Amino acid sequence: MIEIVTIETPSLGDRTYLATDGAGALVIDPQRDIGRVLAMAAARGVAVTHVFETHIHNDYVSGGLALARQSGAAYHVNAADTVAFSRVGISDADTIAVVRSMRVRVIATPGHTFTHLAYALEDAATGAVTAVFTGGSLLHGSTGRPDLLGAEHTPALAAAQHASARRLARMLPDRAAVYPTHGFGSFCAASAPGPAGSTIGDEKRSNPALTLGEDGYAAALMDGLDAYPAYYAHMAAANAAGPDAPDQAQPARVTAGELGWRIAAGEWVADLRDRRAFAAGHIPGSLSFEYGDSFATYLGWLIPWGTPLTLVGETGRQIAAAQRDLARIGIDHLAGAAIASSAGWPATPRLATYPVSDYPGLAAAQGRHDLTVLDVRRVSERARGHIAGSVHVPLHELPGCLRQLPREPLWVHCQGGYRASIAASLLHAAGHTVTAVDGDFGRAASAGLPVTGPSGRTSAAASGPPGATFPPRRASCLIFQNGPRFPPSDR
Repeated sequence: MIEIVTIETPSLGDRTYLATDGAGALVIDPQRDIGRVLAMAAARGVAVTHVFETHIHNDYVSGGLALARQSGAAYHVNAADTVAFSRVGISDADTIAVVRSMRVRVIATPGHTFTHLAYALEDAATGAVTAVFTGGSLLHGSTGRPDLLGAEHTPALAAAQHASARRLARMLPDRAAVYPTHGFGSFCAASAPGPAGSTIGDEKRSNPALTLGEDGYAAALMDGLDAYPAYYAHMAAANAAGPDAPDQAQPARVTAGELGWRIAAGEWVADLRDRRAFAAGHIPGSLSFEYGDSFATYLGWLIPWGTPLTLVGETGRQIAAAQRDLARIGIDHLAGAAIASSAGWPATPRLATYPVSDYPGLAAAQGRHDLTVLDVRRVSERARGHIAGSVHVPLHELPGCLRQLPREPLWVHCQGGYRASIAASLLHAAGHTVTAVDGDFGRAASAGLPVTGPSGRTSAAASGPPGATFPPRRASCLIFQNGPRFPPSDR
């Protein structure tokens, strides 16, 4: 009997798979921290004999080569991919015998990339397909996005993605389970996560790639695309070069005093503590990146690539976990680390602070005309509703807009508070007077704030007294969802 084990990486929205019949195991799209995979195999008493990549990944550094080298497994990568390491080159329609009861059939599925492959898992005795590993092709209720290789290739890849999804649906039985790599919060997916599990038959009934014609699918697909992390630009090159296993040695410990000169020298100091604890006292110029599933995505998105990075954490274990997450996206070397409880907190006299509030607090302040509300959500989020008169700068654009923002007090919000805390720390470090709004944006209207819906209408329940809106401020780099752009001189 074949067992398929799912190894989740929630911080990146991806999954790795291990399939075994008890005699050996294959692995699909391993993350860089391969210890998890080896532990899964060891717990089942099997060796990893084959490692497969569905594509040259754009969203993380692969652990495939390191896993193959460490386990002695064959490393299967598309023969058409240009890579700097030895691999077993495979192509469409190839069949690989894995162990006594499993074989893999290679299916070309271009769309997410030009050389993308899917893998049908077959019973070696009967040829019956039990599962298909679809990578960034057919996802649960969606497909992988086709725009990561550049705008000039997007139309062709979107058409190819539609054709690939339909090819899988034609070739495979309805009962075959679908195991995608992306689609669980990954920015590689073209839309929000779908159901937790699925089959080819399920996808035929619900997936837009299989229910819409090519034009309708492409239009809906492109409509749903939003920004993706800046570090993606570095991932494909790293994977084509053949990444080794990361060095997870403990970084050098530094004191609070050393952090100050590192910041003054242009290095980044990222504080992993709870965002409210950060606001209540932190080394001036350090930035809030509360440790959690979103940590590596947003730090990797915002940091200028190659900038020396020091982490401040509550414990050594927290720093080690953050170091592992950063290695998954190619940030391998830390300049140092500090434990907050032993680095001068709270005795250091130069701690910086800023206030944290919530949506009722913002509503209470909405009559002030010296106040600007800053929305740092993505464009697609803002389109679904926003506070009337607020200024919009998506978080990933904020570092380039700091000088153009109004100098009066800024109240910054996002969807749940996490990105607002990052934005508040960036703004505060740049000299702005800032309040971080920590809370669920879904409660903004009930708090009495004037929230507009997709139609542009302001909720009557939240319209408040006459004049209870926030006049938009003017700056050249700002995005106004329903308003103009303004020249940089008008600040």
